[in-house]
Amino acid sequence: MTRRSRELKARGIDIINLSIGEPDFNTPDPVKEAAKEAIDNNITHYPPVAGFKVLQEAIAEKLKRDNYLDFSPEQIVVSNGAKQSLANIFISILNPGDEVIIAAPYWVSYADIIKLAGGKIVALQTGIEDHFKLKPEKLEAAVNSKTKAFLFNSPSNPTGMIYSAEEMAGLVNVLKKHPEILIVSDEIYEHINYSGKHVSIASFREIKEQTVVVNGVSKCYAMTGWRIGYMAGPGFLAKSCTKLQGQYTSGPGTISQMAALKAMKNPPQDSEYIYEMVSAFKNRRDLLVKGMKEIPGIKTYLPEGAFYLFPDISSYFGKSDGETVISNGTDLSIYLLNKAHVAVVTGEAFGNPCCVRISYATSSDLLEEAIKRIKAALKNLK
Repeated sequence: MTRRSRELKARGIDIINLSIGEPDFNTPDPVKEAAKEAIDNNITHYPPVAGFKVLQEAIAEKLKRDNYLDFSPEQIVVSNGAKQSLANIFISILNPGDEVIIAAPYWVSYADIIKLAGGKIVALQTGIEDHFKLKPEKLEAAVNSKTKAFLFNSPSNPTGMIYSAEEMAGLVNVLKKHPEILIVSDEIYEHINYSGKHVSIASFREIKEQTVVVNGVSKCYAMTGWRIGYMAGPGFLAKSCTKLQGQYTSGPGTISQMAALKAMKNPPQDSEYIYEMVSAFKNRRDLLVKGMKEIPGIKTYLPEGAFYLFPDISSYFGKSDGETVISNGTDLSIYLLNKAHVAVVTGEAFGNPCCVRISYATSSDLLEEAIKRIKAALKNLK
């Protein structure tokens, strides 16, 4: 949808793009200055495969400071974005036929990364009525002898929902009975949180040794283009990921690592930048949710983090404007792009065809205009 939006924009069509998962903020100036200093200091040669030791140490300190987690620098592997960290993990642990349990809806790349690694996804459906959260009993019923990992994401892409400590504890009670299962916790939206302090599932002592945390600087520091992510987990896994990464990319860019180092050393509670960004996202969330609630037939909820809304639009299935018949989320997404010139993403990409994902990582003015356009376009469906 992002590609199609850009194509239409290039033809002069006024497209409002609510499909992309990228903050519309710029990287903080101190981080950019650190990158410039790295260039001036000629930090431009091959880095260690797992990342500079000083950055590994800063990540270990960050995990202790922000998440109360103890990882040694040797348990941390810095990669070209959190997506590569996930790929490293699953290529390392999966054999053909191994199963990975994930809650649906899920981020689009999860399924394909697991498939590329030879694994099979077991997607457990969750609904808007449960705020898209997985129940412990559903997780327990899905575990079998082929289960190799459980992929956990909070705050969530695409729903924006956050598991409370109590809700996590229910899942932990299941997982602690299966120490052979690796828990992969994607925490990339950690600081974009409107409901309180982030809780990492790795902070539960019962399952700490079977958990790997994946995070990065892309979202909370608006550093998507710098491509720095990391994993922190069991020593055997860090060694495997380092060995893999050494063969197909080596370590991430030196300048990006030095920029990330500056970001990591800045405690989030002292960061005016993070505070301003999260406040802006919260205001946009409220604006978008209010607007969606005013559109007949759309079921919505209040996201607690990230910058996405995942409303249920299934009441429009079977309807038509006389030219286009809406059968699923893909049809509705294409309809909104063509008729309202608003780009959203079909829920089918995230494992739920009854919904669409709307990103509010754009200005309030554009969101207000998008809501008007969506409302007008949906009114024509009978």
